[in-house]
Amino acid sequence: MSTNTPTPPANRVLLIDDDPLQLRIREAVLRDAGIQVDVATTADSALALLRAEAGKDIGVIVTDHIMPGATGDVFVRALRALKPDVPVIVISGMAEAEEEYSGLDVAFRTKPCPPRELIALVQKSLRSS
Repeated sequence: MSTNTPTPPANRVLLIDDDPLQLRIREAVLRDAGIQVDVATTADSALALLRAEAGKDIGVIVTDHIMPGATGDVFVRALRALKPDVPVIVISGMAEAEEEYSGLDVAFRTKPCPPRELIALVQKSLRSS
């Protein structure tokens, strides 16, 4: 006799940024708010994590736009093939980059993204994932 155990909600955030300072600050802000956080410094390492077992609990992704190897929009296109429904928040210092995400269903924010706004965006995305 098997029991149908409901799938637990995805309750972690994946932060992607090649800038170590930005990554540490955002990670600390989210952890202080009680949010579980994984980090990646490249689009490739983020996709590898998402393909692994650990990637199944990722409920939202927060990514930078400019990264070595692949811009955020290139990453999101690859991500959508792997996990089409995961919420994505893009944080960029380049407001004009928003148009590159057209049709990719992301929340785009320009830097700086104050801690309260980041926490609220992530919590809202986790609830919807």
